[in-house]
Amino acid sequence: MHWQTRRFRIDLDRPRVMGIVNVTPDSFSDGGQHAEAAGAIAHCKRLVDEGADILDIGGESTRPGAAVLDDEEEWRRIAPVIQAALSLGVPLSVDTCKPEVMRRALEAGVDIVNDVQALCRPGALEILAAHDSAGVCLMHMRGEPSTMQGLTDYADVVAEVAQFLGERAARLREAGIAAERIVLDPGYGFAKQSEQNLQLLREQERLLALGYPLLVGWSRKKTLGDVTGKPVNQRMPASIAAALLAVSRGARILRVHDVAATVDALKVWHAGDGPGALFADNSGIKNSGGRSQ
Repeated sequence: MHWQTRRFRIDLDRPRVMGIVNVTPDSFSDGGQHAEAAGAIAHCKRLVDEGADILDIGGESTRPGAAVLDDEEEWRRIAPVIQAALSLGVPLSVDTCKPEVMRRALEAGVDIVNDVQALCRPGALEILAAHDSAGVCLMHMRGEPSTMQGLTDYADVVAEVAQFLGERAARLREAGIAAERIVLDPGYGFAKQSEQNLQLLREQERLLALGYPLLVGWSRKKTLGDVTGKPVNQRMPASIAAALLAVSRGARILRVHDVAATVDALKVWHAGDGPGALFADNSGIKNSGGRSQ
């Protein structure tokens, strides 16, 4: 199994860690820490040093109730960070649902579009279809960040998430986007209550029938606080536990804040598979010409 992206072909035989870079003042877990370009660029370098296989750069918060940015402001925040991070030797993802920001990011050289709205906005699908190799992550969400937590009425949350993601992936295939470019995200925490998130985790393997790799984001989520009683800045152990459960149930990419701790946890988890299972770098991620990165 692999994920084809613009510059890199990512081997998913072992789980990969996607490091979160929020260039925002208002993200739910680390708002303001990397809101300026210099701090965000330094954070990118630190995450790569800690073992991140992929960097996910976003300029607009998607926490419940978050304000909506215009295209220009979102691009202003992330453009210098993308430009600097292109030289770090790992795939870059842009976390956006805005077609114009996607277009500019792809023109700048990013490898992946990570869209919480699964390319549903007018023009988004066409932008990805016009590109010959960029990777894409389609996430399940209802509504907008400002309304999503009022849209949690599911008869069967797993079946409905699977149906939505399967239909969106099929639409991309019809538009000419190769299957190897597509990964799917169940959208933990997006338009789902805590018990629905936990049910989706327990039954996550049902999503594997869709035939695409799974990317998941449990890091510091509210559900973990509901389970443990811990505030957002004390949820790292719970985040790692959820990440390992997700991997054991088929996830291949983990989107996380705490890269170093997650990488170490995955090393131990992977080593338990048997002799020869140890890993310590991002081998298996190659550029499109086949040269190891």
